[in-house]
Amino acid sequence: MKKVAIVGASGYSGEELVRLLLNHPHVDLVAVTSRQSAGQTVASVFPKFASHPKSKTLRFTEPNAEVLSKQADVIFLALPHGVAAEFAVPLNQAGCVVIDLSADFRLKSADIYKEFYAHDHPAPELLQKSVYGLPEVYREDIKKALLIASPGCYPTSILLPTLPLVRAKLIHPNSIIANSMSGVSGAGRKAEVDYLFCECNESVRAYGVPKHRHLSEIEEQLSFAAGSKVVIQFSPHLIPVNRGIHTTLYLAPTEHFNDAASTAAFGEKIASCYKEAYATEPFVRVLEGKALPDTKNVVGTNVVEIAWRLDPRTGRLIVMSAEDNIVKGASGQAVQSMNILCGFPETAGLV
Repeated sequence: MKKVAIVGASGYSGEELVRLLLNHPHVDLVAVTSRQSAGQTVASVFPKFASHPKSKTLRFTEPNAEVLSKQADVIFLALPHGVAAEFAVPLNQAGCVVIDLSADFRLKSADIYKEFYAHDHPAPELLQKSVYGLPEVYREDIKKALLIASPGCYPTSILLPTLPLVRAKLIHPNSIIANSMSGVSGAGRKAEVDYLFCECNESVRAYGVPKHRHLSEIEEQLSFAAGSKVVIQFSPHLIPVNRGIHTTLYLAPTEHFNDAASTAAFGEKIASCYKEAYATEPFVRVLEGKALPDTKNVVGTNVVEIAWRLDPRTGRLIVMSAEDNIVKGASGQAVQSMNILCGFPETAGLV
C-alpha cells in the first residue's frame, strides 16, 4: 500500500481525487488539505463520501510541505497554476513523488510559460525534470518520474486523436483546427458571475479566443511529434452541462482522395494508425461503424472516445473525441499515471 496525499482537495479535481483514492485498492489516503476546510472531516465537506468509513475520521488540514513529505509517498497537487510550484519544489527535494494537476510543469520552456501565463515561471529548474503525464504517449518515462505534470483537459481531448496521425505523417500538422465544448466544472469551483447558473444555463459561448492557455502545451506536444514548430487554431466553448468535453478536429490529410477507391484506401491507413496506437490501451475507445463520441458515454469514467470521418467533398479528415474533463481530463489521468509509476495495474481504482 502506498501512502498518498492531496493538496487542494476541496476543488472539483480534488474532490474527484478523493473519490478515486478512497476506493483505490492499493493506496491509503492519509492526508487532504484545504485552507478553507481545515479541521473538517471529509464526510462533512463531501457528504457523498459519508458511507466510506475513512471519511468520518480523515480531516482536512492546512497545507504544509514539510509535514506532508513525512506522511505520504505520492502527493497530488490540485492547485492553481503558480501556486502548485510552491509545494512541488520542497516536496521533490524531500524525495516525494509529485503528480501536479496544474499547468506549472507541463511545458519545457519557461519563456512559453511566461507568454501564455503572464508571469515568470516559479521553478524553471524543474521544467526539464518533469514528465508530461499522458500515459498513452509517455508511459515509459512516467515509470521513472519524480515529478509528473498531468495534462490539461482540452489538450487530452486534442492530443490523443491527433498525435498518432502526426507521427504517421497522415495529416499536415499546421492545418489543425480544433473546436471544443466543455462543461462548467472545467472553470473550477469558484464564485464568478460568468459561471453562475443563470449565466450558463440555456447558453453556449466561446471564450479564450484566439489564444487559450492550453494552446501552449498542445502546440508543444504536437511540435515534438512533428519534429518542427506546430501552430494550430483552437476555439473552446462553454456549454450548460456539469462535466464533459467534446472536441471536433478539422484536419488536412497528406494524401488526396476524390473517389470511392482512394477514400477507402486512405481510410484503411487512418484505421490502421489508430489500431496500432490504441488497440491495447485500456482508456481509449476508437469507435467503429456509425457510432460517434458522446459525453454521456464517458462522464464518470477515465475513457476517451474517438471517431473519424473522411469527407471527399472537402478533402478533409474530421476527427471527434469525448471525455470527462474531471476524470480523463484531470484526476483520473493523474491516478492512471500513479498506477504506472507504482507498478499497480493501470486500471486500478479506475474501472
